[in-house]
Amino acid sequence: MSHEGIRFVSADQAAKEATMEKRLPLEAVTPAKVRIHKTEGTGVEIDWKDGHRSTWNFVWLRNACPCATCHEDREQSGRKPGEAKPKPQSLLPMYEAPARPLEITPVGKYAVKFKWSDGHESGIYSWEYLRRVCQCGTCTGTT
Repeated sequence: MSHEGIRFVSADQAAKEATMEKRLPLEAVTPAKVRIHKTEGTGVEIDWKDGHRSTWNFVWLRNACPCATCHEDREQSGRKPGEAKPKPQSLLPMYEAPARPLEITPVGKYAVKFKWSDGHESGIYSWEYLRRVCQCGTCTGTT
């Protein structure tokens, strides 16, 4: 008997996935205004139709790439979206410039896509995904 395609998850993981599957209200995932500060290199701001505001810097967004490869890598290493991969320890660490967007493309009316300076470009950042990973104090529960 094959168990291919069957995934075993802990109760905590199942609860987390159930929460993520709940649909957010349409106003919460519909942008009223999107500002992408590519020239300044600072990041993305979205004012949502429900009155909420979200902001992310580009480094955080690159580390939160929602593509299947990046998502799976984060799951296997236990990192949260936006957390950088740990750097290997070495005697003389080399400077690595942070990834920045070279191109930014709207994807229909539901997402935005970045072509990053590190060559990565497969992640599609849907409005719903961005709202779910909002880093403000209200959304993270730190205020």
